[in-house]
Amino acid sequence: MPAPLPAPATLPPGLRVYAVGDTHGCADQLDAIHARIAEDAATAPEPERLIVYLGDYVDRGPDSRGVIDRVLAPPIRATTIHLRGNHEAMMLDVLDHPADDSALALWLRNGGVATLNSYGLSGEDPPETWAGRLPPAHLAFLRGLARRHRAGGYLFVHAGIRPGVPLDAQDADDLIWIREPFLHSEADHGAVVVHGHTPERAPVIRRNRIGLDTGAVYGGKLTAAAFWADRMALFQA
Repeated sequence: MPAPLPAPATLPPGLRVYAVGDTHGCADQLDAIHARIAEDAATAPEPERLIVYLGDYVDRGPDSRGVIDRVLAPPIRATTIHLRGNHEAMMLDVLDHPADDSALALWLRNGGVATLNSYGLSGEDPPETWAGRLPPAHLAFLRGLARRHRAGGYLFVHAGIRPGVPLDAQDADDLIWIREPFLHSEADHGAVVVHGHTPERAPVIRRNRIGLDTGAVYGGKLTAAAFWADRMALFQA
């Protein structure tokens, strides 16, 4: 396990949380991260385990379908929280409104073709048939994704929050789309925000936010973090 780092917030005793950054169809890297989580959990003393997947399972990478299969079967016995990313939101807009040409163009422009291909579909297939050709469990997964999860001093979201707005009054779209003014805010948000969405070359660890999107689909690493007590550790594949 990597050497633990002091964390900017704390968790209740007995709880260990794993947060997994944006996967974007990179199923092989997710397999490696799952192996690291299983290895860590085998010796971790905390009896309660939680895995939070930060969203953007689909698009751009080669195996969106495989990623969803994997997050539905976590590597350890744990409570799992699956957050909605902006890419799942774009995909659902098309599946639920196949006649909306602007939604279709937006999704396909942002990597949706790779997702279709992972399900044996293409942009030439009629959009109104796509939802019916997804595994029902995958469609239910997409429609049941959470927007946020709070654990101890951490708030887990896909993109971030709007500074100055109470945590329980955040706009649902901000949670999956925001970049600025969140990324450069130095405000105390009332919790340390753990997020993905904005790719960086390395994890970002600040007193008010922790960014775990390290651009796996762009040739970077897939990053996850373990949190316990007042400590954290990073895993990369």
